[in-house]
Amino acid sequence: MGIRQTFGLYVAPISRDLGIGRESVALAIALLNLAWGAAAPFAGAFADKFGSIRVIAAGAALYITGLVIMANATDEKGLVISGVMIGLGVAGTGFSAVLGVVGRAAPDNKRQLALSLATMGSAVGQFVALPFAHVLMDGYGWVFSLLVLAAVAAVMAPLGWALASGPPPAASQSTQKLRDALYEALAHKGFWLLTAGFFVCGFHIAFVAVHLPGYLVEKGFTPQLGVIALMLVGLANIAGTYLCGRAGDFMEKRIALTILYTLRAVIFLGFLYVPLTQASVLVFAVLLGLLWLGTIPLTSGMLVTFFGARWLSMLYGVVFLSHQVGSFLGAWLGGRIYDATKSYDSMWWACVALGV
Repeated sequence: MGIRQTFGLYVAPISRDLGIGRESVALAIALLNLAWGAAAPFAGAFADKFGSIRVIAAGAALYITGLVIMANATDEKGLVISGVMIGLGVAGTGFSAVLGVVGRAAPDNKRQLALSLATMGSAVGQFVALPFAHVLMDGYGWVFSLLVLAAVAAVMAPLGWALASGPPPAASQSTQKLRDALYEALAHKGFWLLTAGFFVCGFHIAFVAVHLPGYLVEKGFTPQLGVIALMLVGLANIAGTYLCGRAGDFMEKRIALTILYTLRAVIFLGFLYVPLTQASVLVFAVLLGLLWLGTIPLTSGMLVTFFGARWLSMLYGVVFLSHQVGSFLGAWLGGRIYDATKSYDSMWWACVALGV
């Protein structure tokens, strides 16, 4: 999950070296998010039914292949193919393959904590991967850095065997069939509200992760500030994910989500009205990081509350598809609007409106 947060660093150098617009690179990253979302329900269903190990192994292979293709891309077509491959890889190695195992393994009174801790892993990954990728790019170029990241991604396959020690899906007390679980969810108003909220989350995260470095450069700051800002987002996200997840133990999860999205809208307003300095950018990064992935333990926790843990990976994957449609639009529209207007202001306003 850390590696996929680094692609915003590649927009400007790939665009420059290949002689293509930022929209082309942003489109590849947007398709990554869309492919990830489209495959997530299937990856989750397969993991729920047969276990996560096979899903993670296949996802790791796709992830590595996509990174190698991106490193060797010479035009938009190569970037698009790599984006789709990486997206399928993330679907097989990310939350859809992991949260179901964690949710079933944890006792009821510790489940929210367990989901929060699992989600925190991605926050730690973002904090480590961003400076790692930046140092590689700065010293050896973006092509070499992607090949190193591909080698790092290979570690996911053996790590996936750790999930073999968890209880098998069949151990769940529920005998509900997959189709019945899906029909039950689709008939539940809360499921659709969670799906809509996750769309907004995806739009916010993808836009910021992909375009914040370029936005800061356009405002006259050095590229290093964008890296530092995203690192701080990742660092604050470690604490924020835990705190948001724990908030679900002390208040209604829907109330916690309402507060989270409201605070996001306020922070995005700050990008429009507060004068940007290095200090203000870093403060914004910390505040946004506290809310970055806090939606995940709260959303997955609500799914368990509504429907139980038996088909958690599959149902989370369906909701997550909406998240990734939002991610596609956040990444792609950011590049398209910038190429057309040379400004990101309308995207910041869109983030405010969606948060509300």
